[in-house]
Amino acid sequence: MSFGAYDEGEHERREQLTSQADTEFAESEEEFSGTVSYDSGESAEALLDQFEEIKDD
Repeated sequence: MSFGAYDEGEHERREQLTSQADTEFAESEEEFSGTVSYDSGESAEALLDQFEEIKDD
């Protein structure tokens, strides 16, 4: 068989494997609690100025 040739047996084996998907896992949403915070370090104006400098280069 040459590279890229259609192999019906291989196709059937792969089809069998994909049809046997594991469906016994729990699909429940996880609930998270806590806080998220971030520090951008610079103001929006400073970031826009930096962007304009980069864009001009």
